[in-house]
Amino acid sequence: MTIAEIAEQAGVSVPTVSKVLNGRADVASATRERVQDVVARSGYRRRGSTPRRRTGLVDVVLDRLDSFWAMEVLRGAEIEARRTDRQVVLNTSENEAPGSRAWLDRLAARGSDGVVVVVGYQDQETAARLAALEARVVLLDPVGGTDPAFPTVGATNWAGGLSAVEHLIALGHRRIGIISGPPRLSSSQQRVDGYRAALRRAGIEVDDDLVHYGDFLVGGGRRGAAALAALDDPPTAIFAGADMQAVGVYSEADRRGLRVPEDLSVVGFDDIALCEHLRPSLTTVRQPLARMAAEAVRLALDEPRTDADGAAPRLELATDLVVRSSTAPPRA
Repeated sequence: MTIAEIAEQAGVSVPTVSKVLNGRADVASATRERVQDVVARSGYRRRGSTPRRRTGLVDVVLDRLDSFWAMEVLRGAEIEARRTDRQVVLNTSENEAPGSRAWLDRLAARGSDGVVVVVGYQDQETAARLAALEARVVLLDPVGGTDPAFPTVGATNWAGGLSAVEHLIALGHRRIGIISGPPRLSSSQQRVDGYRAALRRAGIEVDDDLVHYGDFLVGGGRRGAAALAALDDPPTAIFAGADMQAVGVYSEADRRGLRVPEDLSVVGFDDIALCEHLRPSLTTVRQPLARMAAEAVRLALDEPRTDADGAAPRLELATDLVVRSSTAPPRA
């Protein structure tokens, strides 16, 4: 019997069943008893009900590998895993939906000591299946922000967006465009919120025509830059929500005969290794990707902890602005 079937028979949601199975306190007594009764009658046995042996493995799950971002995450995970005498097992969900039965069965079969999920999820069924894994699961920069059922690790995306746009405002820019990532990602939306906050603090009206969402990849940056450049009153600066999107902005600017930073200032986000080698070198917001991954692995291997409300820990690591050569005052 699956957790979903238990939930259906007990007349509750899948997350409620997960809470009962994990011994969470925030479930009404009557509901808990009803779920436990169904579990007892069904003979359901949660993975992890027998003593575990250490396998020396840590699963790291990403949606794709074709980016400097992913390589930096893997580097940090590998460093922490090696420190604890473990090995990283790399999983990708590029051609398979995260949370599918086959995907989770592979994770469960290895019996890894911990699991770090870098690709996000949004549905309750996937959350319940992850909670049922024998290994501890940590979410790195998840889709929907924090989830009280799992430890999560992220960065101060709002503050990063704020600092990027405040830097451009200090240089004299007033028409500032933004190309963030997919709107479903909490990190993407937080960067947009930081952008809006910086403009409001400076008394600059937010123009929704200057707000675009992309895919955190080169193509998204190129398309966003083209749309912004086509405006009757185009921006003099663009904040790209990822360094790879900033590369796309560079490409589109070059195609249109615009010089960076003389005609267009550009700020990225991430501070991947490529930034210093672009011409001009890219001003960007550094988020400590390797350290974020290392902290996620550490949490996955630590004894589980919760706060007073029964929620798992949430770590947010600081971002900081790295000023290079891609930003300058706007032309007179």
